[in-house]
Amino acid sequence: MRLAKYLANAGVASRRASEELVRVGRVAVEGETVTDPAHNVSPDDAVTLDGRPVTDTNERVVYALNKPAGVVSTARDPQGRPTVVTLVAQTERLYPVGRLDIDTTGLILLTNQGDLAHRLTHPSFEVEKSYRALVGGAAIEERALRALREGVELDDGPTAPARVRRVSADTIEITIHEGRKRQVKRMCEAVGHPVKRLERVRFGPLELGDLPRGRWRRLTDAEIDALMAASEARR
Repeated sequence: MRLAKYLANAGVASRRASEELVRVGRVAVEGETVTDPAHNVSPDDAVTLDGRPVTDTNERVVYALNKPAGVVSTARDPQGRPTVVTLVAQTERLYPVGRLDIDTTGLILLTNQGDLAHRLTHPSFEVEKSYRALVGGAAIEERALRALREGVELDDGPTAPARVRRVSADTIEITIHEGRKRQVKRMCEAVGHPVKRLERVRFGPLELGDLPRGRWRRLTDAEIDALMAASEARR
């Protein structure tokens, strides 16, 4: 296996970022610094990054699922409700990447890479997520949109500015990167528009597209690299 792919599979960085780590001399194989990203390594080779061991424990696997309502975003549920993990036919141990409320639908990712799941959800990496919200109240006015764009005061502090566009008189698309609990719902409530229905339509560079509700697909290496790159952009 090529060294850059080995590093990417181990969750060190995206393929492109891994290539750069090798080129600048931060990676060694069997104690010798290697600067060629195409250098072949075997599972038995000792690979280090900045002197710390790197292990390619498993192949990178990420699934995109269009979560239906009524499904919980955990690996197991003590109440016996269906979980996102049970909807995907797989043999790997999967981690849901973040959570969606039980009544929220749309794009959720599942992966066997714990480090990738952390990168995509921790606030410090500022990976954007976009939602389409059907809201109540009167027709959405520019004043409410402006408040969301500037940030609104919640009980746990002010939010960062969001990107918002009006889709119709009662529907908006909002993009955030903080990921607080029920954040989109609370933001909309704060500007007088309680959410009736919420769907996540984008996670980082990955869009839900036409994936049917309740169905899933496995991401390509290029899509996984794009997700990794999105989590590196603001580091």
